[in-house]
Amino acid sequence: MNNLYQILHIVTTILSKWYKLLIIIVLSSVVFVLIFILINRLFINPPVDSLLPHNQRRTVSEQYIQLNILNGTNNKGIARQAMNYLRDRGFDVVEINNYESIVKKSFILDLVNDSLSAHNVAFAVGIGDSMILKRIDSSLYLRVSLIIGQDYLQLKPFR
Repeated sequence: MNNLYQILHIVTTILSKWYKLLIIIVLSSVVFVLIFILINRLFINPPVDSLLPHNQRRTVSEQYIQLNILNGTNNKGIARQAMNYLRDRGFDVVEINNYESIVKKSFILDLVNDSLSAHNVAFAVGIGDSMILKRIDSSLYLRVSLIIGQDYLQLKPFR
């Protein structure tokens, strides 16, 4: 009987050491995942600000980046899906329409020489900075035009 108690004592001692090790491994994994999420959120995929800085607002009521979305594909509903995506992120999409022609690659038009707004929209949808073109048109009240091309499946709203 005494041997049985000794064996039970040895087994519980071993299990308690493994239990502590398991807890340490699980907690370390949780900390690692949280650190990864923090780094990803701050540096890899930081949030995009759809608000305009005060010094770039043309009117008191102008708070958000205003843009239109033009569908440069033959597929219907593409501009509407991008509009919903950007509106969910705080952008002011004032118009969706078809582009004048079919385009292979999506691009951004900077309409009022506001590169910050153009870059914010480009980042929000996943378009590279090299696809931001300037086409200044002071008669428009929009800051940016997003033209969606046939590569739309690579953009964030369609993933």
